[in-house]
Amino acid sequence: MTYAINWDLESIFPGGSDSEKLKQRMAQLSKEIHAYHQAVTTWAPTSDTTDALVQLLQQAEIISNGFGQCSSFINALLSSNVNDSKAKILSSELYSKLPEYQLASTIFSKKLTEIADDTWAEQMATPELATVAFRLTEIRRDGNELLSEAEENIINTLKLDGLNAWSEHYDTIVASITIPFAQEDGTEIQLSAGQAFNKMMGDPDAAVRQELFEKWEQAWRAKADLFADTLNHLDGFRLSTQKLHGVENYLKEPLEYNRLKQETLDTMWATIQQNKQPIVDFLTRKAQLFGKEKMDWQDQDAPIILGEMQERTYSFDAAAEFIVANFQKFSPKMSEFAQLAFDNAWIEAEDRPGKRPGGYCTSLPETQESRIFMTYSNSVNEVATLAHELGHAFHSSVLWDLPSLNQDYAMNVAETASTFAELIVADATLKEAKTKEEKINLLDAKMQNAIAMFMNIHTRYIFENNFYQARQKGLVSSEQITEMMVAAQKESYLDSLGTYHPHFWAAKLHFFIDDVPFYNFPYTFGYLFSMGIYAYANQKGANFEDEYIALLRDTASMTTEDLAQKHLQVDLTKPDFWQAGIDMVLNDINEFMALTADYL
Repeated sequence: MTYAINWDLESIFPGGSDSEKLKQRMAQLSKEIHAYHQAVTTWAPTSDTTDALVQLLQQAEIISNGFGQCSSFINALLSSNVNDSKAKILSSELYSKLPEYQLASTIFSKKLTEIADDTWAEQMATPELATVAFRLTEIRRDGNELLSEAEENIINTLKLDGLNAWSEHYDTIVASITIPFAQEDGTEIQLSAGQAFNKMMGDPDAAVRQELFEKWEQAWRAKADLFADTLNHLDGFRLSTQKLHGVENYLKEPLEYNRLKQETLDTMWATIQQNKQPIVDFLTRKAQLFGKEKMDWQDQDAPIILGEMQERTYSFDAAAEFIVANFQKFSPKMSEFAQLAFDNAWIEAEDRPGKRPGGYCTSLPETQESRIFMTYSNSVNEVATLAHELGHAFHSSVLWDLPSLNQDYAMNVAETASTFAELIVADATLKEAKTKEEKINLLDAKMQNAIAMFMNIHTRYIFENNFYQARQKGLVSSEQITEMMVAAQKESYLDSLGTYHPHFWAAKLHFFIDDVPFYNFPYTFGYLFSMGIYAYANQKGANFEDEYIALLRDTASMTTEDLAQKHLQVDLTKPDFWQAGIDMVLNDINEFMALTADYL
C-alpha cells in the first residue's frame, strides 16, 4: 500500500496560515478565556457548592483543548516551513491570549488554598471530583507558592517578550543556517540543519561524515554569540522568576513537573555511572571496526557495514507495514492505531529543505487526533524514530476519554510509550537478521538509543546543571559555554572519545525550549522505565495489553514512584530496577563484542 508522506493539516483548519476557521477559533478562544476569568474572579470557594467548582473545570477544559488545537496546528505549519512568516504572526497572536488565562489560573489556584483541609478532603472524595483529585491537589499546592495575582500577571505578560520570545528567536537563527554539500556529480547544494544532521550522523561514508561534521561545527560556531545571548536570557528569565518565588533550587520545577523525587533521579544516574565502562568498550570496539583507535563524535550513529553486507533500508511504505505488523504482536490496539495514523496521513515525513530539524508528536485535543513530524530517510534508525513518535500518539489516544487534567502527563512518563514502541521495532529488526554481519549492524542500531540515553543525555544533564550554576552568578560567554560543553562530554563519556562536539549546546534545540526546563533526564528515565515494562510484557504475553493501557491511563494521576509501585511493583528509589534495565543493554553489548571479535 502507498501512504502519504505529507501530513494532512487541512482537516484540522483548512487554508494553512490563511485559515479563516483558525482565526474564528482563536477569536472564540478569547471570549472563552474572558468568560472564565470573570467566573473565577466571582467564585467564592468557601461558600459555593462543588457544582460551581465542576463548572469552572469544564470551562478550563474547553479553553485548554482549544489552545492545544490551535497551538499544535500553528506549530505544525512552522515546523514544515520555517519561513512561514504568517504562521509566526499567528503564533504570536495566540500566545498573546495566554496572560489573561494564566491570570485566571492563578486566581483559581490561589482560591483553592482558601478551602479548609477537612472541607477539601470531603470535596475530593465526591464522585464529581475524585477522578481529578490528584491534579487538583497539585494545583492547590502550587497556589501556596504563588505571588499576588497582579505580580503573577506581570510575570506572565513579560514572558511573551522574554522567555517565549527568546525561544522563538532560537528558531529564527536556526532557520538561517545552511550547510554546503557537494553531491557525487559535483553539484553543490545547501542542506538545511535537519538534512545536514541526518546525513552527518548516518552516512556510511566516513569521509562524508567528517566533512559535514567540520562544516556543521563551523556553522554553529559562526553564530555562537547569538546562541549564547539566547541561552543566557532564556535561563536567566527562569532563574529570575524562580528567585521571585523564593525558589533557590533550579531543579525544583523540573522535578515537580515530572512528579519525581530527587532521590529517584540521583539513584538512576548513579546506577548508570557505575555501568559506563562496558559502554565505552562498545564505542571503542565500534571505532576499531571503522579503523580508528577511538570513537569520533560524528561516528557514534554511523552504520557498521562489514563484508559484503548491504545495509537494510525501508521505504516509508515498508516501514509502515513493518511497524503495524510488529505492534500487533504486543498489542492489537497499538497496531490498529498505527494503521489509522498511516491511513489518515497524520505523518509529515518528506525529506526536503525548509523543514525544522528533529521530530515530534503533537496532540489535537478537539478532534482527538495526533500529528507526527520527522524527516524520513529510509534507514533502520528512521523506522525506530517513526515507531517512537507513534508510541507517543498511542499514549495520547488511550487518554482522550479522560478529563483534560488527567491527560497532562509529564515528559518522563511521556517517553515511556514512545521508547517501548521503539524497542518493539528494534528487536523485530534483529530477529530478521539473515547473516552475522547484518546482526552486528542491527545490534549497533539498537545500541544507539542506549548510547544516547546513558552518555549523550547524561552530557546534557551535566552541562545544564553547570550552566545554571554559572548563570546564577551572571552572564556566561559563548567561550565559557563551549568549554562547559566539552567538559560535560568528557565527564559523561569517561574521556574516551577521539573528538568532541564543542558547539553541541548551540545545535541542540532542547536547551532552548521555553516550556519544559531540563529537557534531558526524562528521556533516560523513560528509556529505562520502558525497558522494565518491555521485560514485563515479554513475561505476561497476551495478558499484557490491558495492563499496559491501564498504566498509561494513570500517567498523569499519581507520582512516578507510585505509578511504578502500582503497575510494576518496583521501588524507583532503589538501584535494583535501574540495574535490571541496564543489564538488558549489557547483554546486547556482550553479544556485539563476541560477534565482532573476528573483525578486528
